[in-house]
Amino acid sequence: MRLGVLDVGSNTVHLLVVDAHRGARPLPAYSHKEEMRLADLLDGDRISKEGRQRLLAFVRDALRVAEDKGVEDLLAFATSAVREAANGEEVLAEVNAATGAGLQVLPGEEEARLTFLAVRRWFGWSSGRLLVIDIGGGSLEIASGIDEAPDVAISLPLGAGRLTRDRLAGDPPDPERLRELRRYVRAEIARRVGEVARYGPPDHAVATSKTFKQLARIAGAAPSTEGPLVKRVLRHADLIEWSEKLARMTVRERSELPGVSERRAPLLPAGAVVADAAMDLFGVPELELCPWALREGVILRRLDTIPAEFPADR
Repeated sequence: MRLGVLDVGSNTVHLLVVDAHRGARPLPAYSHKEEMRLADLLDGDRISKEGRQRLLAFVRDALRVAEDKGVEDLLAFATSAVREAANGEEVLAEVNAATGAGLQVLPGEEEARLTFLAVRRWFGWSSGRLLVIDIGGGSLEIASGIDEAPDVAISLPLGAGRLTRDRLAGDPPDPERLRELRRYVRAEIARRVGEVARYGPPDHAVATSKTFKQLARIAGAAPSTEGPLVKRVLRHADLIEWSEKLARMTVRERSELPGVSERRAPLLPAGAVVADAAMDLFGVPELELCPWALREGVILRRLDTIPAEFPADR
């Protein structure tokens, strides 16, 4: 069947169309997205009129695209930008009333669980205990476990976009603000390390998200043009070196690095601070990048609810 996933994220609003069947690997068929930066379109703690209008326009457009591409089932969800806005539910109700999209808020812990499911399916049971770390625009998700459902799933307000907007002024960032950010991030993660550590060390540590992909790329990982099956890793030693370099660069200089877009370049110093803290505090010398993440987890969960088809008796 052809499924559509509409993901209203803090940075990007994305419609992914896939051909998917139970027991088979979902195959991407079409992608339609916009780097809307919804988390920046705020009026205090409320999504602004401009943000509401842009979101509504994109959802309407995405539904037309989904229809054109033959989508049979649309799964629509919103993450931290909408989840934490004072008028988030009101905005979703407005969009749903106007479009019938059925957008729902996805809780942070569920986001971590679904991302974990996608990573488990990608790497398989031979990976043993997985530790999965995902840096989004508004939040950081961490999950660990030996099954398809993690033993522990954590969501923290440490997204690269949020931290850049709220705590990291300057181009390049002010060194003192950067030190303050580093202390804050490490304290927030350290409070939760015990919840993960009590289950034992991971056999396989994995990262997802655009932030990790860009950090790995500038540290020497293969470009996306080589395909999703190429092994890509981010080593902590390389990250420490690049974290210091990124902090001294301007946005323009960062945007000239391999794999870094102009719109994502401002977020890299904060993203590197979070990645460094997570790898250090969880004792992870290396993270392997997984091409599947939240959207694939949503698809896989949906496929699991479809009854298996058996051939007719002969």
